[in-house]
Amino acid sequence: MYPLLFRLVLARLPAETAHRLAFLLLRVVAAVPGMAVLLHRWLAPSDPALRVRVFGLDLPGPLGLAAGFDKDAEAVDGLAALGFAFVEVGTVTARPQSGNPKPRLFRLPADRALINRMGFNNAGAAAAARRLARRRRLRPPVVVGVNIGRSRSATDAETIDDYVTSARAVARVADYVVVNVSSPNTPGLRDLQAIERLRPLLIAVREALAEASGGPTPPADRRRVPLLVKIAPDLADADVDAIADLAVELGLDGIIATNTTARRDGLRTDPDVVDSIGPGGLSGPPLRDRATEVLRRLRARVGDKVVLVAAGGVTSAADAWERLAAGATLVQAYTGFVYGGPLWPRRLHRDLARKLRAEGYESIMDVRQPQPR
Repeated sequence: MYPLLFRLVLARLPAETAHRLAFLLLRVVAAVPGMAVLLHRWLAPSDPALRVRVFGLDLPGPLGLAAGFDKDAEAVDGLAALGFAFVEVGTVTARPQSGNPKPRLFRLPADRALINRMGFNNAGAAAAARRLARRRRLRPPVVVGVNIGRSRSATDAETIDDYVTSARAVARVADYVVVNVSSPNTPGLRDLQAIERLRPLLIAVREALAEASGGPTPPADRRRVPLLVKIAPDLADADVDAIADLAVELGLDGIIATNTTARRDGLRTDPDVVDSIGPGGLSGPPLRDRATEVLRRLRARVGDKVVLVAAGGVTSAADAWERLAAGATLVQAYTGFVYGGPLWPRRLHRDLARKLRAEGYESIMDVRQPQPR
């Protein structure tokens, strides 16, 4: 039914308009008393074999929603009701910003892909934190991560303070925090992946999270907020290795591999159409091979010392299984959800459970490849 709805209705709307319509529906679901909880009981993964223990948190399954879909933490409850085991909101910035001019979100149906140059449009980290703080206890339980980025107006000299401001704002409402230095849509952002710039940034954010998460609580008793970094698929292999080594050195909790790509090779869509769209990050199946390659490289470098979260081109249980076998503990998706529809998270978790038993595993945690020697 959803493929027909997509072709006849959603595909005829501008991509960002369709996105906002989906958001409206999700918020309606969450606003109806008891509706989100009922849907969650039906759609959320319930198979014990899919449970994941990571970052000191218990998740009912390995599939989460990647950052970029719910930028302002407006629809967490509705998304949880659809069966995502965790939801990553953002990217949020210290300063509210409108993002890049429209149109800035484009579909490539022949590739089941998207190109976006949204530009971190959001109401600011403080606004997202207020929304997350207001979530009622009776809403569906879901792990919520917050993805933070640099404000477009921040100068190079202000970069660290800008990230720290966001980290402090969300420290008490985030189950984990991701430092985004890999979006292609904020000028100069990817330069922060250079080790000499990334090291002081991550150290400062970690210190800010530690200070802000406990309020007046003594340091020894404060809640520790897991810290991850999200990297680009377009990094050279040597740079991937350098970030992996830095993550181990600093004791980071995780790495998300990967963000969208600026490359356009291997697409089925007419090149003239692609050229007419212009710059932006490409997501979906065309990203699959490189994202998996980066994941495998990270796994070989960090072993079990850093949690790896796979993103980029995850559209099916087979894709998710490949990432888990390559060393990921969790997988994230965005474009697969856009094309797959509201029941897609449930289908993927269901198919993963079937694959798990067909392969003779008792737990999804056992699928990861052995730690490299």
